[in-house]
Amino acid sequence: MRKLISASALALALAACSDRDPSPREVGDQEVTDLNRVDSDGAADAAAKALTAGDLTEFTLGGRIEEKTQAMRNSAGNFADLRSFVACPKGMDPCDPGTAPTGTVYTYVMVVYPGGDNDESTGIGANNTASDIERATSFRMVMPAHGFTGNAGYAKPEALAAIGRKADVVVSCDAGKLVWTVSAGDGGDQWEQKEPLTFYWQSTLPPAGLAPAYAFDADSTEAIGSGLYPAARQGVKNACT
Repeated sequence: MRKLISASALALALAACSDRDPSPREVGDQEVTDLNRVDSDGAADAAAKALTAGDLTEFTLGGRIEEKTQAMRNSAGNFADLRSFVACPKGMDPCDPGTAPTGTVYTYVMVVYPGGDNDESTGIGANNTASDIERATSFRMVMPAHGFTGNAGYAKPEALAAIGRKADVVVSCDAGKLVWTVSAGDGGDQWEQKEPLTFYWQSTLPPAGLAPAYAFDADSTEAIGSGLYPAARQGVKNACT
C-alpha cells in the first residue's frame, strides 16, 4: 500500500498555504490537472461539464461550525466513512452563522475513507463489516448544491499520494448537483482501501444538519452517506443550475 498523507501532515500543509483563491497548480515538474485523459464516454461527458477545481491545501480556512462522521452504505453493507465539517472564511473564528454577515461563504469539506477510518467510535469502525475497496471512481452529491458559489475542488496532494501522478480528478455539475470523478486509468494504483481523499465545495448557505446528500461509487457499487448539508433558501442561486 502506498504511504498516505496523515491528518497532521495535511493540517501543516493547510497552515503553510497561501491565501490566494484555489486554482490548478504544479507539483514538481508536472502540472496537476483536473483531467489529463478521457478514457470513457462518462469521462468525456464529465470533461465537457468540468469546473476549474481548486486545491484545498492552497488556502486557509477559518473556524469550524461542527464535524460529523457517518458510514456510507447500501443494503449490502458499509463501503466508506464520510467525515464532514463546515468552515467560515479565514479570520472568522468562531464560526457562527447566527452572527455571520450576509454573503459569508461557507466551505463544506468532505473526507472520504474507502473501507473506513479504523475509528471504532465513528462511521464504520473496526467492529463492523466493511468492504475491501479495490477501485473507487467518484464522490458525488445526490441532492442539489444549494447556494453553490461555483468554487469546488479537492486536496491534490492526497490524490497524488493515493494514485500517483496519473491521478485525474474532474469536478462537474449534474442537474444542480456536484460530481468529483476520479480516474486512475487501467491497472496500477487506484483510489482504493483506506486511501482518504478530501473534497470541498463552497456555499453562501450555512449547514442545516446532516442529510443523505452524498454518494460514493466503488467497484461498480453505489453507497450513500449523510454529511453536513445546507437547506434551500428562496432567491439563493446554485452555480450548477
